[in-house]
Amino acid sequence: MRITNGFFGNTMLHSLQKSNGKVADLMSQISSGYRVQRPSDDPIAAVRLLLLDRDQTMIGQYRSNIGSLGIRMQQNELRLDSMLRSVHSAHDLMIRAIDGSNTPEDLNAMAGSLRTLRDNLLTEVNATDNEGNYLFSGTKTDTPAISYDPDAPLGSRYTFTGNTDQQQVVIGQGVTEAANVTADDMADIFNQLDQALAVLEDPNVDVNDPATRTMLTACLDAMNHGIGTLSTKIAVLGGAQTTLTLMDETHAAMAVSNGQAAQMLGELDYAEAYDRLNNYVIAVQGSYQVYSRVMQLSPFDVILR
Repeated sequence: MRITNGFFGNTMLHSLQKSNGKVADLMSQISSGYRVQRPSDDPIAAVRLLLLDRDQTMIGQYRSNIGSLGIRMQQNELRLDSMLRSVHSAHDLMIRAIDGSNTPEDLNAMAGSLRTLRDNLLTEVNATDNEGNYLFSGTKTDTPAISYDPDAPLGSRYTFTGNTDQQQVVIGQGVTEAANVTADDMADIFNQLDQALAVLEDPNVDVNDPATRTMLTACLDAMNHGIGTLSTKIAVLGGAQTTLTLMDETHAAMAVSNGQAAQMLGELDYAEAYDRLNNYVIAVQGSYQVYSRVMQLSPFDVILR
């Protein structure tokens, strides 16, 4: 059967293009360090790599959430600690105030310190973040946690105007953590302080008067309750921050594991790649030489022999 030069040339050209394509693919793999450049290179590995990449993206988001949540919790803890110190100071002041040897002047002087403590406490309870969102109002972040109504009767001028809903943040697959702490139990502390101040600021106050002692004792009890409540909130925050640390460490380990798995699936074996590249280059060079020699052949070469 006679093979025309055109047919032979087209066949050789197709073969060379295919070989050159494989050389180009190998060069791309060597350049990137990955053997899977497209799904067709290894469909199973490509799917697994896609899943690993999705997992890595999710882990990255979880860790970002944990980082932001950790900062928020630290801010809340600092505020709560400041509140606790103020309530402790008010508690100690009330113990001094109940002493039966106090004169009206002594109690009037204590009222000034107690008022400062109350005002500082209100500032902390109604603290906001950098964006102006109230920290202790639940999900009503545009509303102060504690509001004051000067026209309300003494003992009910302070009210909690936030809510007790939690701002949940996703920190893992099916795992959430509350980002906020509410101040729903602080209104009673302010109202008790308000009533105690009204008594202590009276120029004719008598510490041994039963009504006075009842009022001061009620305020002292409210401070005791506040100390317990705030201490519990701080302890809960500490536990939550420990959980965040453990979750972040778990995610970090998973990220390393996924990275290693992706490396095993997609990393290029350079020794094998260079060996294959060398073989393809030799084959291409040989094909060019054969093609060149065949195309130079002529029937006259045989006749002349």
